Amino acid sequence: MAVPARTCGASWPGPVRTARPWPGRGPRPCPDPRGPASGPARPLLLLLPPLLLLPLLAAPGASAYSFPQQHTMQHWARRLEQEIDGVMRIFGGVQQLREIYKDNRNLFEVQENEPQKLVEKVAGDIENLLDRKVQALKRLADAAENFQKAHRWQDNIKEEDIVYYDAKADAELDDPESEDTERGSKTSTLRLDFIEDPNFKNKVNYSYTAVQIPTDIYKGSTVILNELNWTEALENVFIENRRQDPTLLWQVFGSATGVTRYYPATPWRAPKKIDLYDVRRRPWYIQGASSPKDMVIIVDVSGSVSGLTLKLMKTSVCEMLDTLSDDDYVNVASFNEKAQPVSCFTHLVQANVRNKKVFKEAVQGMVAKGTTGYKAGFEYAFDQLQNSNITRANCNKMIMMFTDGGEDRVQDVFEKYNWPNRTVRVFTFSVGQHNYDVTPLQWMACTNKGYYFEIPSIGAIRINTQEYLDVLGRPMVLAGKDAKQVQWTNVYEDALGLGLVVTGTLPVFNLTQDGPGEKKNQLILGVMGIDVALNDIKRLTPNYTLGANGYVFAIDLNGYVLLHPNLKPQTTNFREPVTLDFLDAELENENKEEIRRSMIDGDKGHKQIRTLVKSLDERYIDEVIRNYTWVPIRSTNYSLGLVLPPYSTYYLQANLSDQILQVKLPISKLKDFEFLLPSSFESEGHVFIAPREYCKDLNASDNNTEFLKNFIELMEKVTPDSKQCNNFLLHNLILDTGITQQLVERVWRDQDLNTYSLLAVFAATDGGITRVFPNKAAEDWTENPEPFNASFYRRSLDNRGYIFKPPHQDSLLRPLELENDTVGVLVSTAVELSLGRRTLRPAVVGVKLDLEAWAEKFKVLASNRTHQDQPQKQCGPSSHCEMDCEVNNEDLLCVLIDDGGFLVLSNQNHQWDQVGRFFSEVDANLMLALYNNSFYTRKESYDYQAACAPQPPGNLGAAPRGVFVPTIADFLNLAWWTSAAAWSLFQQLLYGLIYHSWFQADPAEAEGSPETRESSCVMKQTQYYFGSVNASYNAIIDCGNCSRLFHAQRLTNTNLLFVVAEKPLCSQCEAGRLLQKETHCPADGPEQCELVQRPRYRRGPHICFDYNATEDTSDCGRGASFPPSLGVLVSLQLLLLLGLPPRPQPQVHSFAASRRL
Repeated sequence: MAVPARTCGASWPGPVRTARPWPGRGPRPCPDPRGPASGPARPLLLLLPPLLLLPLLAAPGASAYSFPQQHTMQHWARRLEQEIDGVMRIFGGVQQLREIYKDNRNLFEVQENEPQKLVEKVAGDIENLLDRKVQALKRLADAAENFQKAHRWQDNIKEEDIVYYDAKADAELDDPESEDTERGSKTSTLRLDFIEDPNFKNKVNYSYTAVQIPTDIYKGSTVILNELNWTEALENVFIENRRQDPTLLWQVFGSATGVTRYYPATPWRAPKKIDLYDVRRRPWYIQGASSPKDMVIIVDVSGSVSGLTLKLMKTSVCEMLDTLSDDDYVNVASFNEKAQPVSCFTHLVQANVRNKKVFKEAVQGMVAKGTTGYKAGFEYAFDQLQNSNITRANCNKMIMMFTDGGEDRVQDVFEKYNWPNRTVRVFTFSVGQHNYDVTPLQWMACTNKGYYFEIPSIGAIRINTQEYLDVLGRPMVLAGKDAKQVQWTNVYEDALGLGLVVTGTLPVFNLTQDGPGEKKNQLILGVMGIDVALNDIKRLTPNYTLGANGYVFAIDLNGYVLLHPNLKPQTTNFREPVTLDFLDAELENENKEEIRRSMIDGDKGHKQIRTLVKSLDERYIDEVIRNYTWVPIRSTNYSLGLVLPPYSTYYLQANLSDQILQVKLPISKLKDFEFLLPSSFESEGHVFIAPREYCKDLNASDNNTEFLKNFIELMEKVTPDSKQCNNFLLHNLILDTGITQQLVERVWRDQDLNTYSLLAVFAATDGGITRVFPNKAAEDWTENPEPFNASFYRRSLDNRGYIFKPPHQDSLLRPLELENDTVGVLVSTAVELSLGRRTLRPAVVGVKLDLEAWAEKFKVLASNRTHQDQPQKQCGPSSHCEMDCEVNNEDLLCVLIDDGGFLVLSNQNHQWDQVGRFFSEVDANLMLALYNNSFYTRKESYDYQAACAPQPPGNLGAAPRGVFVPTIADFLNLAWWTSAAAWSLFQQLLYGLIYHSWFQADPAEAEGSPETRESSCVMKQTQYYFGSVNASYNAIIDCGNCSRLFHAQRLTNTNLLFVVAEKPLCSQCEAGRLLQKETHCPADGPEQCELVQRPRYRRGPHICFDYNATEDTSDCGRGASFPPSLGVLVSLQLLLLLGLPPRPQPQVHSFAASRRL
C-alpha cells in the first residue's frame, strides 16, 4: 500500500496479545524524532510486512486471544454504519419530510438568489444611505466655514458671556476635586432634560448641542471661548439636518483647538478615572485632517539625555504614534554617533495597531549613551523615506526628531537629501528642561517646511505631538474645493456608546484673511463627522434568504472588513480602530487573496472556490464550495461581496395568500398557528422559535419561552398582512410550524424512542422553527434556538451524511452522577429537496442518542455477538479467539472519534465522562499516531478579536511611581527654587496628580474603560479535520515494550472514525501531546517582524494633498512655554502642601495667535 508522507506503513494480520514482551522485541531506547507537536520524543509508526508478524501470532505461552483481524474490524464497522443508518431512516424522517414538503407544494414558492443582482442592489442601497449622510456633511462644513468667517474675534470675551451645555458638567459637579468645583464655574452651563432614544442607545436632547473639552485644556482661555461662541450657530444646522433625514445619528464638529460640539446633546460618558478623550486623536479626525503620511521618528539617545528627559521622549514617541492611522507608514530609530531602528522593523511599516504596539514596547528599551550625532539620525531618516522598494503611503513625508538640544544644523544633509524641493518636512522637538541654544532646532524646522516644538514637561506632550497635523493641513486648505472630499473611515468603537460605527468626514477650512490683499489663511478649523452604525448598514443586507451559510461582507482599501459575520470583537477600545483583515476573518487561501485584491482595486467579479471554513463553535473545520460575487460601492472606498453555497441558490417563500384572504382576523387564527401554542407541546413536541425581528413591536428576550410568549401575544393583535411585520419571516415561520407538526404526526408520535435508546428527535428549519420531541426532552435542549446560529445546523448543511456532535466536555457529569439519561449525542442530517431542476436544503433533522445506552450498544456491535441477547462467546484453553470490544475491554480500546478529533463513544466505562474531549487529552499516544498516519490534518489560525485578562504590572514595589516629593530642606533652599530642574519636577508632580502617572499608567486604565478588566489580544486556534486517508488502515505504534497495534477506519456516510487499539502496557515512551484548545500568543500572533516583510496588498486613499506652491512656511514655531516666576512656584508648592491640586495653566504656543477666530 502507499506510504504516508509522515511514516511508513503496511497492513498486517493481528498478533496475539501477550502479558509480556513479544519475542524478538526486547527493551531498547526510544527514538527521539521531533513530531508535529511540542513535547517529549514521539513514537515511530512502523508498518511491518505481514511475514515479519507471523511469528507473533501464536508465541509460546501466549494467551488464547489475538488482536482482531482486519476483516473482522471491517465487519464491525459495517454493523455500526448499518445501525446508524437504520435509526436515522426510521426516526430522522428525511424521506417523510421530503414528501410533506411536496404535499404542501401549494403553500410555498421557490425563489432564486441571483448573486449579481443581489450584490448590486445591496451596494446601491448602501450607497444611497451614505449619500444622504454626505449631503448633511456638506451642509455642515459649508455652514461652519461661513459662520467662522463672519465671526468677529473678541480679545476680552469672558466665561460668563458664553452659554452652552457642557457635556461633562454633571460629572464634574459630582467630583469635589474637579476644575470647576475648585474655582467655581463662571460659565453659564445649561441644565437639560433627556429622553431615552434606542437609536442612540443613550439619553438625548434634540433641542441642543453638547460640548466636550479635553481635561488638559483650560475652558476659560480666549481661544476656547471664541471657539464656543462661533460654533454655537451650528446648532440650527444640526437640527435642520435631522429634520431632513431623521435617521441621522451623531453629528460632530471636532475643532483643531480640541473642542467637540455634537448633536443631539447627551451627557458625556464619564470614565471612572481621568478622562483623556481628545477629538484630535480620534481615528475619524486624524483621517479627515490630513492626507496619508510617511513618517520617520528619530530619537536622540546620547549621554546628555537625562533620566527624566528620556522618559519624556519615550512618552512623546508613544503619543506621536497614536496620531497615525492605518493609511500611514512609520518607522522609529534612535541615534547617538550612529542610528539604528528601535525595533525589528528595518523599513517603513503600516501604522496599524499591532505594528504600533511593537514600536511602543521597543521604545521603552532605549538607553542613553554616547554623543549626539544629528547627521547619523537624519541620514538614516532620509534613506528610509527614499526607499521605493516597499509599500508606503507616498504622500506627506516627514521626519520627527526628539532631542534635548544641540548645535549642529547638519545643513549638508539637507542640501544632499531635501533641497531645493523640500519634499520632506522636518519637525523638531526640544524635550526637557535645559540651557541649550534652540536656534539650530528652529532653523532645521523652518528651512524644511516643518515646525519647532518644545516639550518641557508631561503636560506639553499631548498638545505638542498632535499640532503638526495643522502644518500638514495647509496644502488641503490651500487646495480649496478640490480637497473638500468626503472620506469614510475604518470601523471603530463610538465613544458615546453607539457601538461599532464608520464615520464620514469632511475637513473644515479657515476662509478668513488678515486684510485686503493678504494671503489666504492656511489653517484647518477642524473636521466635520457624521456616524453611521454598522447595524444600520446590516439592515440593508438580505438576512434570511441566503440560508444559514450565506452572507454579505464589505471591505475597505486596507482589506479590513466593514461587514462580516465573523466581525465580533470581544473587547473594544475606543482609542483604536477595529481592524480585522478579510483574510483573518476567514481562513486564508490563494483564491481569497485574489478576491481581496480585486475588491480593493474596485473591480467586479465572481468566483467559485473550494475553501475551508470554521464551525460556529470553532471546534471543527469543513471543506466546502462557495460562490463569491463582488462589486464596488460607488462614491466610497468600500467594496461589497456576497458568499453563497451552491445549495442556497434557491430558497422557500411561504405563500399563505389563500389563508390570508379567508382570515381577516389576527394571525393567531391562521391554520397551523395553534401548533406554536405551549398547550400543544405535550402531544406535538416543544417548539423553539428563532428570535428574529418578525414585527417592529415585538419585544426581544434572551429567554426563548418568554420570547414565544411575547410573540403569541402580539399575534393576537396583528393581521397577517400587517405593515409593521416582516411578512416573509412571519409567513415562513407559520409554514414551517405546520410542516414540522406533520412530521410529528406521520413519524415521531407512533415510534418508541426507548427501543432505540433515543432521548429525543428533532427538526430545525430555515424558517426559524426547532421542534423537539417529546416535550420533556426540551428541558435538556441546549442548542441555539436560532438555527442559523446553531453549529449542528450549519455543519449538516455543509456535509453529506450523518453529522455527530458530542456534548461539550464541560457540560458532562461523571458517569456515576448521570441523572435520567439526559446526556446525549446529537446526530443530524440535512434534508435535500428537489423540485424540478431546483435543489435546496430547507431543513435539518436528527436524533439525540442516550450516551450510556449507545456506549453499551457500541460494545455489542464491535464484538463477536450478533445481537445483545446472545451470550458472550467464551474462549477455552484449547481454542483460539480474536479479541473484541466487549469481552476484552480491559485489553482492547475501541472508540468512535468525530472529524474534529473529539471522543464520541468508547468501550471504556471510565471514559464516558470524557466524551466531547479532544482525543489527545484521552489518549495522546494514539491521537498522535492517527495524525501521523494522515487520518487527521490540522489547521492553525489566529483570532485577532479575542479578549484576555490583563497582565499583572511589572513593578510591584510600594514606592510612588515617578513622583519626586521635595523635603523641607529643599523647600528652604533658594537655589533649588530657581533651578529649571525643580520646575520640571514640579510640573511632573502636578500633572502626575492629574493624570495618574503618565509614564507608567495605561491610557485605557486612565480612562476607566473595560480594558482595565479585559484587553484585546491574539489567540492561536488549532482545529483538526479528516485527512486524505479513506481506507481501512492498520499500524504499529513502535516504542520498544510499549508498542501498540491499532486499526482505524472511516465510517461511511458519517463524520466518524472507528479506532480499535491495544491499550498501552506502560507509559515509558510518552508521545508529544497534540493541542487543540485556544492558546494565548504573548507575541501578539505571528511574528510581526516576519509579516511586514510580506505585506498584504492595499491601496491608500485616491487623493493626496502634500504640496501647494502658495504655502507660507514662515510660521514654523517658537518657544512653547514661558518660565514661571518665583511667586508662581511658591504658590504651587503651598497648594500642593495643602493637598489642593492646582488647575494647570494653559499652554502658550505659537498656534494660539494664528488661531484667532
